[in-house]
Amino acid sequence: MSRDSTTLFHRSPQSSQQRPTELPADAGRAATGIFIVLMAQLMLVLDVAVMNVALPSIDTDLGFGPASLSWVLNAYTLAFGGLLLLGGRLGDVRGRLRLFEVGLSVFTLFSLLGGLAQTPTQLVIARALQGAGAAMAAPSVLALLTTSAPDEAARNRALALFGAVSSAGATIGLLVGGVVTDLGSWRWTLFINVPIGLAVLALARRFVTETPRRPGRFDLVGAVTATSGAVAIVWSLIGAPEHGWASPRTIGGLVVGLVLLLVLGRTELRHPHPLVQPHLVRNRQRVSALAAMALVIGANLSMFFLVVQYDERVLDLGPFSTGLAFLPFSLAVFGMSRVTPWLISRMGARAMIMLGSSALVVAYLWLSQINATDTYFGAVFGPVLISGLATGFIFMPITTTVLGGVEPEHAGSASGLLQTTQQLGSAVGVAAIVSVYASGAVPGQFVPGAQAAFLTSAAFSLAAFLVAATGLPRRPVPPEVSVLEEEPELAEAA
Repeated sequence: MSRDSTTLFHRSPQSSQQRPTELPADAGRAATGIFIVLMAQLMLVLDVAVMNVALPSIDTDLGFGPASLSWVLNAYTLAFGGLLLLGGRLGDVRGRLRLFEVGLSVFTLFSLLGGLAQTPTQLVIARALQGAGAAMAAPSVLALLTTSAPDEAARNRALALFGAVSSAGATIGLLVGGVVTDLGSWRWTLFINVPIGLAVLALARRFVTETPRRPGRFDLVGAVTATSGAVAIVWSLIGAPEHGWASPRTIGGLVVGLVLLLVLGRTELRHPHPLVQPHLVRNRQRVSALAAMALVIGANLSMFFLVVQYDERVLDLGPFSTGLAFLPFSLAVFGMSRVTPWLISRMGARAMIMLGSSALVVAYLWLSQINATDTYFGAVFGPVLISGLATGFIFMPITTTVLGGVEPEHAGSASGLLQTTQQLGSAVGVAAIVSVYASGAVPGQFVPGAQAAFLTSAAFSLAAFLVAATGLPRRPVPPEVSVLEEEPELAEAA
């Protein structure tokens, strides 16, 4: 965009009566490109949850057995979480659109092969390779969004929609999984990715601009230690509820993971082209935002892990009805994505994260009061709605804080770091919540253990509030305000 066109989108106090006379020439193409990339992000995030409600059908069809069935989910999570940092750096070096296409192609291919699987081993391998493809594509999604937007206002709206898609993906996954499992077969939870993936691949290069390749020697030691360390930690946390926090498996895996990450840190300080730029984790604001993201994601896992079971086991809802029960969360997240770009310029990230995490504390304290005689509207609807509003309020300011000030050539690495933090937060959240639930559970009853687990989520949310309060600076209202944020019709057009 030229300097002249850039001035059309901002006004200063001295030019308060000016209004834009035209949009950037490439605004329509950029908006289409952003939509295409967001569709891919929805598919990648949705796949984490879409198979949850199909697990009983998968077990019946393929004969997994209770001990191995969890690997249908864990294989995807491990590969996705473990390879994100590598995927982000590869996108920076090789071109983000190129790696996005490669990753999405791998994801789509193994979605098809997973749907055709005839044995448990075939399905688990397909899920792991799906996760590897997602790890290559996902960091490039966020980086392409930031580089495709024609101006700052459009960038903020794209990041808000990214947050909405990422936050609501699990809910949509439950709904889609319930529909296709009830009406067809569990195999369609995988087949549904194929036409979406092919459509995105066919349109991406037409509407999304490739980023420059950054020549440089690749950090092989960093890639191995980052991937192995993340996999070791996620693997240990996934198994902690089953094997115990003090078991050799859990402690040994965490120790190995931490040692590998220490080796990574030492390597990155010395390598001329590090996998993770050291300055990305020296910034107090960025580290605080990453910690807040991990805590919020960890807290929200109780919503999907425990409320799903409460709906099905206590309220006796089926898979499809359970998915519908989470619609307030998704609608609230998407609704908030329309106003957060306008709010962040007036409130600042710190205030928004603090307010949103406070609302999450209220939602989880409310859920901790559930009992076996409650109804959906009496016990679930209100907290689910509040948590959706709060999550939508938090996600965008955290994302903008993490990516703020990052050089374009390192955007993929920063995106990979953010999404790796989300995966680790998910693993920690599941492990902590399941462990607390198990310690307070009463055989044959669901509610007693769930009450303590929801209090754990409230504690996670309170910790996110404290991190934001102490780690993020107060931000004054900027002297320039985006006109697009004040003109709804122009915002829609851009």
